[in-house]
Amino acid sequence: MTTHDPPSTVQEDFDRIAVLPPAGWDTNSHYHDYLLKYIPVHCIAALDIGCGTGGFARLLAGRSERVLALDFSPMMIQVAREKSAAFPNIAFQLADAVTYDLPDDTFDCIASIATFHHLPMEEMFQKIRRALKPGGMLTILDLYQPQGLGDLLSSVISVPLHLAIRLTKTGGMRQSAAAREAWRRHAPNDHYLTLREIRQICAASLPGARVRRHLMWRYSVIWRKVEDLVIEQE
Repeated sequence: MTTHDPPSTVQEDFDRIAVLPPAGWDTNSHYHDYLLKYIPVHCIAALDIGCGTGGFARLLAGRSERVLALDFSPMMIQVAREKSAAFPNIAFQLADAVTYDLPDDTFDCIASIATFHHLPMEEMFQKIRRALKPGGMLTILDLYQPQGLGDLLSSVISVPLHLAIRLTKTGGMRQSAAAREAWRRHAPNDHYLTLREIRQICAASLPGARVRRHLMWRYSVIWRKVEDLVIEQE
């Protein structure tokens, strides 16, 4: 079972991270296109949980009439609004997703990137199930705790791959000193589940969810809310 990290502690970490100079590429953005494959081309309403500086929310805005983007870091929300001035259909909201009141049967898609390891997964899945419209899509990208030979082999491959892509995209193989220090300070507040634990929770909370391990220490969850859709069609 996952727990909810202290909002004030994590908020301070991400307030520092928000004002770092843009890196030009990171591991999460590498998988944006993968997630977009599972998001409808046209949505009425989309939700981004843990939007950060708004990179993926802006991609959602290209497919949605309106996007609600939540983050509990004031600086992340401030930077996201500044970067997204050309996207009037995004509403950035300073909020803790755990306590934020999501309306039922509202969103055509819900996305979250590198946020769920800070949240109580079972509780959030129940909120998401209620908030999605029948037929709505959930897409999650997050980090996991390696365990076992398969994860070890993935990690071995991921190290040179990560360095090579970073070099190609940014011209260097390391983050700036300021970025390394900010993430070093945040590291003690990161608590990851193993893929086995994640699959067990998904099996219980999101029947039929596809959980996939990716290179560079990431996993994805793709799920479509079909049970209510079936009921409506009968």
